[in-house]
Amino acid sequence: MKEKRLRRDALKYHMEPRPGKIEVIPTKKHSTQRDLSLAYSPGVAIPCMEIYEHPDDVYNYTNKGNLVAVISNGTAVLGLGNIGAEAGKPVMEGKGLLFKIFADIDVFDIEIDTENVDEFINTVKRIAPTFGGINLEDIKAPEAFEIEERLKAELDIPVMHDDQHGTAIISSAALLNAVELAGKKMDEIKIVVNGAGAAAVSCTKLYQALGVKPQNIVMLDSKGVIRKDRENLSKQKAMFATDRDIHTLEEAMQDADVFVGLSVGNILNEKHLKSMAKNPIVFALANPTPEIDYKDAIAARKDVIMATGRSDYPNQVNNVLGFPFIFRGALDVRATAINEQMKLAAVYALADLAKETVPEQVNAAYQEKHLSFGKDYIIPKPFDPRLIYKIPPAIARAAMDSGVARKPIEDFKKYEEELIERLGIESKQIRMITNQAKKDPKTVVYPEADLPEVLKAAYIAHEEGIARPILLGNKETIEDIKKELEYAEELPVIDVNAPETKDQIEDFAQIFWKKHQRKGITILEARKLMKNRNYFGAMLVETGIADAIISGYSRSFRTIFKPMIQVIGKAKGVEKVFASTLLITKKGPLFFTDSSIVVNPDVNDIVRMTVMMNDVVKMFRIKPNIALLSFSNFGSSKDPEAQKMKKAALILKNKYPDLTVDGELQADFALNKKLLKETFPFSELVNKKVNTLIFPNLDSANISYRLIKEITGAQMVGPIMMGMNKPVHILQLGSTADEIVNMTIVAVIDAQMRAKKTKETKRKNGKK
Repeated sequence: MKEKRLRRDALKYHMEPRPGKIEVIPTKKHSTQRDLSLAYSPGVAIPCMEIYEHPDDVYNYTNKGNLVAVISNGTAVLGLGNIGAEAGKPVMEGKGLLFKIFADIDVFDIEIDTENVDEFINTVKRIAPTFGGINLEDIKAPEAFEIEERLKAELDIPVMHDDQHGTAIISSAALLNAVELAGKKMDEIKIVVNGAGAAAVSCTKLYQALGVKPQNIVMLDSKGVIRKDRENLSKQKAMFATDRDIHTLEEAMQDADVFVGLSVGNILNEKHLKSMAKNPIVFALANPTPEIDYKDAIAARKDVIMATGRSDYPNQVNNVLGFPFIFRGALDVRATAINEQMKLAAVYALADLAKETVPEQVNAAYQEKHLSFGKDYIIPKPFDPRLIYKIPPAIARAAMDSGVARKPIEDFKKYEEELIERLGIESKQIRMITNQAKKDPKTVVYPEADLPEVLKAAYIAHEEGIARPILLGNKETIEDIKKELEYAEELPVIDVNAPETKDQIEDFAQIFWKKHQRKGITILEARKLMKNRNYFGAMLVETGIADAIISGYSRSFRTIFKPMIQVIGKAKGVEKVFASTLLITKKGPLFFTDSSIVVNPDVNDIVRMTVMMNDVVKMFRIKPNIALLSFSNFGSSKDPEAQKMKKAALILKNKYPDLTVDGELQADFALNKKLLKETFPFSELVNKKVNTLIFPNLDSANISYRLIKEITGAQMVGPIMMGMNKPVHILQLGSTADEIVNMTIVAVIDAQMRAKKTKETKRKNGKK
């Protein structure tokens, strides 16, 4: 059943809302006749002639400098083998997606329908002028070696076969750190490499560049140990042939310091590991099934330092740590090649980064209390936001030092700032907060669970380990939808109209009535209200049976808000409840406040919502940079609305000096760093990336985020309720399943933070 659903979801993902995973988007204005005349005829002739007369100007007037070709013939695709050019295209598009989201590099995927080496090379050479770099992908060995070697020699742009060099670079960084932790030396360690394909050959060559002695290497292929007395060895295998009296994997493993598996799953066993030297290093990189299971390896040898290709175990050797950032650095200096010096620079930069203090947001994202350099952390995590500004500069310096950079970088500090701005170190926010939620899943109530999108979201949250759902709704309807969506697993279902719920409704009614009996509520009304799923669901949270509630898919915000405020109420000391909305935009996350509740806040409301918003942004492990928005800039208008924001800014600066906040400001000045610095250099927001927008009224906030969402396709999370006594979050009418899952993530993190705060308070009180 699960496999059927995966098949359905994967095909739907690739088909909708439009086929494929990547698209081409214009980067210039194109709305007027003048724009078109500049973009094409007659204006386009001018840059054409500039490039004709000065060929290097192609980088100034076209996208060549940020465009990489991902090229394959589909002869060695993932674990699928030789499936051909067209069948391999989804993988190449996926590679393009990774280039873009990790390093802001544009990609055209090119699938070449030939297995003839000369035809392949000639095709690539003829299209090479289009690109700033070539990433070769999923080409079988030994042809892959010749193709890369000849293209590197014949082209003047960076060429890299990632299947070879990506794994080599990442595993080399891991090896450097593992050898250090094991208390050994590179020129003394004995290595067993199981596998002799493109990746294995490239890895072993790079290990030698790091100091490993050729006589200390034993490589195996499907026939056994590659020995010098074997006939018909390829040129690549011959480089690593041994004359030692070793014939089997079992013999090779005796007293070995390092095992590197680039072969097939489950070929290594406990006996092999126990025969290795002290503090053995095992890189079992076959995917999805490693050469030996991580848990089995740890059980066999407590002193083992282990890495795999899997994300669910420590030390994932993942090529995404390399290729986007290597090409980023190479493109930014217009390198003519990716050479050995650049690869080694990537190795050392990755190894060094693993020794630095890990940002808290990375700890949260990977469900770790405190990642630090050690046997379970020898290489950085793929979603470490520092990669974008640590690795490319190292690549750029190496290109410059080795003489292949045509456009040297003069100011590396400025370059690092440009890298951060180009991508935004917060661009992986959804992944980060998802992993944070998974760290400690909470029980979440869904009062509209008999609606397909809500039920689907609840099951996704359950399967991903984000939350423990409680479903409220008609049991028969839920069962019918489950069958349609192919969900077999049972989740808790409560039907408020079923006889078995009668006692719980009575209990909840009594609690609610006692709380509201002096506010005009009778016990009969309380019983009636408890048959409303939103009241019932809120009581589940109020009584501690559940940790959070999410509702609002099918009803208006205010319809849902009323039972939540009546049952759960405001937090202690809170005068008004506010709501914010998060949009994950291409330029990073943006928070909008108040987007749903208070129609026309006064000065004190603006101050209170800003302070609350500061805490919400921190909940996402983001440093808040807050702009109070208006149609006015720093007193340019005396209108009461503008003055309201100005007064709020002054109060915030005086009362909360630790906040990074300024205003009143027009939106373009707040979001355009250059414009703000040039016009208002005194602003506290100068050189800061504003991520939190406080609006003067609900109209402006609500209209703004909805416009941006629809026009840009930004992902939405919200509304995020601020000031409630317990985690309550209300959906936008007609939210998608993905948006409901995102809200579930927020609700879980909200519950986590509250639980942590309660625990800390109890601990402090206990000490007193």
